[in-house]
Amino acid sequence: SLYVGQCYSRVIPMTRFRPCIDLHAGVVKQIVGSTLSDDPDRPPVENFVAKRSPAEFAALYAQAQLEGGHVIMLGPGNEASALAALAAYPGGLQIGGGINPQNATRYLDAGASHVIVTSYVFRDGRLDEERLAEMVKAVGPRRLVLDLSCRRRAPGGPFYVVTDRWQKFTDLTVDGTTLRRLAASCAEFLVHAVDVEGKQSGVERELVEVLGRESPLPVTYAGGARSLEDLDLVAQLSCGRVDVTVGS
Repeated sequence: SLYVGQCYSRVIPMTRFRPCIDLHAGVVKQIVGSTLSDDPDRPPVENFVAKRSPAEFAALYAQAQLEGGHVIMLGPGNEASALAALAAYPGGLQIGGGINPQNATRYLDAGASHVIVTSYVFRDGRLDEERLAEMVKAVGPRRLVLDLSCRRRAPGGPFYVVTDRWQKFTDLTVDGTTLRRLAASCAEFLVHAVDVEGKQSGVERELVEVLGRESPLPVTYAGGARSLEDLDLVAQLSCGRVDVTVGS
C-alpha cells in the first residue's frame, strides 16, 4: 500500500480538472453563486463575461481532450447556446439546469454524455423519491448526475442541499449517509460549494474532505478554486478522489 498524507491506498486515484461552461442569458459567465435570484430587479454579480461563444469553449475543451466537463444553464434563455456547445463536443460534456424527464433525452440525443439534475428531484424542501425514480427511468442511472450543491445554514454547521438556482434550502445534508443512499440512482455527483462559488476565495476544505472520504461514486467539486495550487489542495484533502471544475 502507498501512503500519501493521510491516505492509505493500493492505487492512488488522481484528481482531475474538469471544465465548466456556465451560461446566463445565453452567454458564458462566471457568476457569484450566492447572488442568483428570481427577482429581475436584482441581477447576479458577474465576475467575468466571456467574448467567446459557448461552442468555441466546447471546441477548445474537445481539442484539449478534457473530458467530464459540464454546461450549466442558469435560468431561461440558454437552450440554443447549450445545444451549440453540445454539438461542438459530442459526448464530451454533461448538461444541467432545468432538466426533467420530459426534456432529458433531447439533450442526450443532442450530444450530452450525462444530464445533471437537482431541483426536479426535490419538492417542498425534501428529496422526492418518486421524481428521482422518474428521472432514473427516463435516462438510466449510468447517464444521470445528481447535483448536490449545498450551503451552510450557520457557520460551522452541516452543508444542506440547495435548489432553485441555489436559493432554497432543503432538509438533505451532504454527508456519507446521503451519498450512499443516492449512489444506486446515478453515475456521479456534482457539488457546488455555493457560499464560495464564483468568489475565487479558495475551496471549502471541510466539504472536499467529506466528499473524498464518503462518496462511493466519482464526484466533482466546484467553488472557490482560483489556481493550480487549489487543484493540488483538493487532491490532498480528498486523497485524489474528488475532481475539480472551474468555469470558463
